[in-house]
Amino acid sequence: MQDGFKDDSLRIMKDIERSGAQCQVLLFSATFNDTVKNFVTRIVKDYNQMFVKKEELSLQSVKQYKVKCPDELSKILVIKDKIFELGQKLGQTIIFVRTKNSAGMLHKALVDFGYEVTTIQGALRQEDRDKIIKEFKDGLTQVLISTDLLARGFDQSRVNLVVNYDLPLKYGTQAEPDYEVYLHRIGRAGRFGRKGAVFNLLCSDKDNILISKIENHFGVQIAEIPSWQNDDDFEAAMKDAGLC
Repeated sequence: MQDGFKDDSLRIMKDIERSGAQCQVLLFSATFNDTVKNFVTRIVKDYNQMFVKKEELSLQSVKQYKVKCPDELSKILVIKDKIFELGQKLGQTIIFVRTKNSAGMLHKALVDFGYEVTTIQGALRQEDRDKIIKEFKDGLTQVLISTDLLARGFDQSRVNLVVNYDLPLKYGTQAEPDYEVYLHRIGRAGRFGRKGAVFNLLCSDKDNILISKIENHFGVQIAEIPSWQNDDDFEAAMKDAGLC
């Protein structure tokens, strides 16, 4: 839950309470932070709660990989020459970036290489965002670059590849991953029990520290692609993920 929606959410819940005193309220989320827990205590007087341990949150149907790249250009080449060459034969791909500037840069680079991609970010008009999402859901586009606008609550069964071009950071920090956003991002692949793969592209010591913190937080070891230049390594990863 974003703070900007807290007042609206409270108003909606109070309206529901007034109109149906006997209604049962159930709240579900892949993640519950302190803000959401405080919200629940304010709107539900007598409630039961059940939380999955963080060590059990990593999705078993989705394989996660890390790819160490020497620079930003090599990250783009990995997407173009490795992930696209295999992934576009399999289904749809979402590439997550941290900022709208990164989204624009990556979009231009991939289009210049001759690929058809669409990009969505918060600065677009709502009608433009709706059009981009509809085209992607209808299967008219195969690759979608997105900020964290679509990290949560976006279900599309055809998506089996997620690329973290940038790892998510907690707001206002430069050294702490946003673990909830990471979990939601990887959850866009392999929806409804399908297979999926996530590729985390790393090109700095900062990236390596961030991914180590993510591994420690969730108690997982993310498999490393041996070489960012080797086609066989990526094909083996896809096979290991059950995608080819």
